[in-house]
Amino acid sequence: MLLLLLGIVLLHVAGLVLLFVSTIVSFWRTVNTGNADFWVNSTGPNGGYPCVRASAGEWIQAVQALMILSIIFSCLSLFLFFCQLFTLQKGGRFFLTGTFQILASLFVMSGAIIYTVMSPTWGKDTDVFGYSYILAWVAFPLALISGLIYVILRKRE
Repeated sequence: MLLLLLGIVLLHVAGLVLLFVSTIVSFWRTVNTGNADFWVNSTGPNGGYPCVRASAGEWIQAVQALMILSIIFSCLSLFLFFCQLFTLQKGGRFFLTGTFQILASLFVMSGAIIYTVMSPTWGKDTDVFGYSYILAWVAFPLALISGLIYVILRKRE
């Protein structure tokens, strides 16, 4: 049972680390002269990289908010798991923890979908998605799977 709990916590922490990295690191979009994400644009002519705040409209603010909400809900979910681990009665399920983690996965999925749909209007045809964008998509199933595991999980003796 202890190994199962350790595995679940490691899965949760792995998803949380991916969420942090994908939100903080500025490689959501890679262009010929730099990189761009939803915090700053580090693209410039002639190889110069003047970093300016990303301002592409309300959609970029929605992506920012959804990614931050996903981190907050995932952190709260981990905290709730440890609280429920010690306070939940035997046979009880971790519904609250699972709900928060599933919400975190839905937030990251929504943010990545909005970025996928709206970024072609922001960038050029030669731009490619960077590794932070891919990490966000990898964090989505990890958070969803750990949330579903929390919902199924029962506290044993």
